[in-house]
Formats: sequence, structure tokens, C-alpha cells
Amino acid sequence: MITENATPPVCRIVDYKKFLYEQKKKQKELKSKQTKVVVKEIRFGPQTDEHDFEFKKKHAQKFLEEGSKLKAYVFFKGRSIVFKDQGQILLLKLAQELEEWGKVEQMPKLEGKRMIMMMAPKK
Repeated sequence: MITENATPPVCRIVDYKKFLYEQKKKQKELKSKQTKVVVKEIRFGPQTDEHDFEFKKKHAQKFLEEGSKLKAYVFFKGRSIVFKDQGQILLLKLAQELEEWGKVEQMPKLEGKRMIMMMAPKK
């Protein structure tokens, strides 16, 4: 280890290309250790019936088991925006049934024509 504030100043002669190569190698190693966050989306309508809900719930469960984050949303088209409470109930029901596999990161929140809820997998 070479100290920066030594008197007289100390320097080390290095092959610059080798230095650049080693720096690139270190950065590549750090990049490979990072975990990439995958977000999977599931879309519901405000009047999604029981069978469709169960079908989509199985997919959501599979996504959480894989380790992906889940973005479940209810899309209100046209005048269906009057069923905001049904959409929220649907998302909360999904969260309750999937609490074994994941935890809610963001509670259902209305953003424009969508009510969005985020879930993260349990470690």
C-alpha cells in the first residue's frame, strides 16, 4: 500500500493497460454480484369473477416463488371507476391469500384509471 501524503512523494510505476484491465475486471465482478429486480404484472378488472381470480392468483404465487416482485393492478375502463371499492377489496383479498409467499410493499393506491398494489417475495 502506498501512502498519498508521504514526504517525499512515493509513486509506483504500473502498466496502464494492465491497470485498466484489472479495474474493468473488478467492475464486472461487482456487476455480476448485483441482483436484478424483476417486476411481474397481473391485471384485474373491477368485476373479475372467482375462477379468473383463482387462475391469476396461481400465476401471482408462481411469480413470488420465483423471487420476482409482483405488481397487481385493477384497471378501470370507462364508467367502471365508480367501483373503486370493489377494486380495493379485490387487491386486498389477493394480498391476504398470498401472504404466505409475499408481503405487501405498497397498499392499493389509485393512480389515474389504475389501482396499484406492489408485493415483494418473502425471503
